[in-house]
Amino acid sequence: MVLRSDILKPIWHAFTALDLDKTGKVSKSQLKVLSHNLCTVLGIPHNSRALEEHFKDDDAGPVSTQGYMPYLNRFILDKAEGDFDVMEVNKMCWTLCVRKNMSNNLLISDQDAFKVWCIFNFLSEDKYPLIIVIEEIEYFLRKLMDAMGTAWSEERFQDYKVQLSKRGSVLNAWELIELVCLGHFTKRLDRQTVSMGIHEVFQELILDVLKQGYMTKKGHLRKNWTERWFVLQLNCITYYVSEDLTEKKGVIPLDRNCSVEILPEKEGKRCLFIVRCADKSFEINGTDKKRRQEWIHAIQGCISRLRQGLPTPHREARDRRRELRSRMQVEQEDLEVKMMQLQLANETKQKELEAMRKKLEEAAAMAALEEQRRVQTQLELQNHYKMDLEREKMVRLKMEEQVAQKSNELEQYLQRVHELEDMYHRLEEALEDERRARQDEEALRRLQAKLLEEEVSKRAELEQIHLQQQQAISQTQAEKEELERDQLTKESALQAAMQQLENLERRRQGAQEEYEAVTKKLTQATIKTKSWKDKVAHHEGLIRLIQPGHKEPVKMTNWGPSAFTDAELEMREKNWQHRKNKTAENQ
Repeated sequence: MVLRSDILKPIWHAFTALDLDKTGKVSKSQLKVLSHNLCTVLGIPHNSRALEEHFKDDDAGPVSTQGYMPYLNRFILDKAEGDFDVMEVNKMCWTLCVRKNMSNNLLISDQDAFKVWCIFNFLSEDKYPLIIVIEEIEYFLRKLMDAMGTAWSEERFQDYKVQLSKRGSVLNAWELIELVCLGHFTKRLDRQTVSMGIHEVFQELILDVLKQGYMTKKGHLRKNWTERWFVLQLNCITYYVSEDLTEKKGVIPLDRNCSVEILPEKEGKRCLFIVRCADKSFEINGTDKKRRQEWIHAIQGCISRLRQGLPTPHREARDRRRELRSRMQVEQEDLEVKMMQLQLANETKQKELEAMRKKLEEAAAMAALEEQRRVQTQLELQNHYKMDLEREKMVRLKMEEQVAQKSNELEQYLQRVHELEDMYHRLEEALEDERRARQDEEALRRLQAKLLEEEVSKRAELEQIHLQQQQAISQTQAEKEELERDQLTKESALQAAMQQLENLERRRQGAQEEYEAVTKKLTQATIKTKSWKDKVAHHEGLIRLIQPGHKEPVKMTNWGPSAFTDAELEMREKNWQHRKNKTAENQ
């Protein structure tokens, strides 16, 4: 299923490569060439006047990507049909942009760099300029390590992740190619192994190859069984002469009405299954029962996806990862909004505390003013009422009690202010601890999920390897016993044949002495027999001679009369006829 984004991303690379001045604009002459090439690979007629008509109001200079997109959608992409080759579009755009963005001193071939570029376009975000986020980088590297049969180093990736976070945790296409070329994750691996790993990931992600391997297929006309290399994609099964995919022999189309079933053993084939299509059925024999079950499961999965209208599994997984990142981004934004609200609430609370502190200061100032007034009043009372000392003492004691009470109240107010400030600081620390605990919990939960997934996958791989080893050991033992039995049988047959050969040699010598006494007519018959023997020996390696004078025909071979039994001669005739038929089929 070809999406418009699959075509727009390589076209954006080509447009950017034509922007020599990095201004975001490309001249119309270059856009004409780009448009003509796109029309050629998409199989649609190119209208050279359409570009001029579309930009007739903007003849002053180059055209930006925002101005070129409406023309591209209207006059090219809307007219493109679904039978064009997306890889031709990728190759054309790659040719335009590779020389201007990548050096020649690469540790991988240009073809492998092109495949990494296509994988980048598949995994990159649907926004421009194109970038690939750290989660997709990890997904690609894990796929590559698994394809090369190399263990994944989580510690090394975490170190690289820390380094990449300083640059925004994203890469462009050429930085991703450089990452693969530097060999940071492919150390101690030769170039051929890296190339094979890139090719396997490219086949799965870009060519949508879900499964491939050798099986035998029954012909529709000659009804013979021939070994073919089968490649399973979502909507078809293509079979080739060999795994190099140079000679394509046919296609099995898959749709929602197809079905696949297991067939009983026949014609010596023990792992048969049939793929039933609308107009034709295809009988296929797997290498073993396990491989047959894997192929049946994979084909049934494709048919089920076609019935539900689902894309390939890796495309569905990519969409799920993008949806998860989008949801996490929304949750992060909501969390930031909540943090802002909490910060505003804290600021409001701080303002309230500041207002309360000012009120306490005003109360303290009022108390001080009141104290001054009291002292002044006391002095006046002392000056006016010197005669009444007892009364003055009573008044002074009362006043001192009031001052002590007010001082206590002031100290209580100040203590409350300090308690409120301490509560505010503790509240801030608790909020910070809660935020950190949530982050640690989230990181731990993700790590636990990853570890569980890795443990499940490793256990499944170990169980599969154990089963394969048990099957291989049992099969090897059976083959060894069968070979030993065959060897003993052949040795006994060889000894018997040697003994019979010696007996027949003696009989041939006696018969030869008798033949010398035969008449001229018998000599002519012997000459004719010898001519017939030469012809048959040339074609079949066998000679049948009817000798006169015997009750039963004696068969002659290159080793004398009756060198082989009738059963052995019949077996050799069948083998010769089988080779003759196989040669005719191949021709």
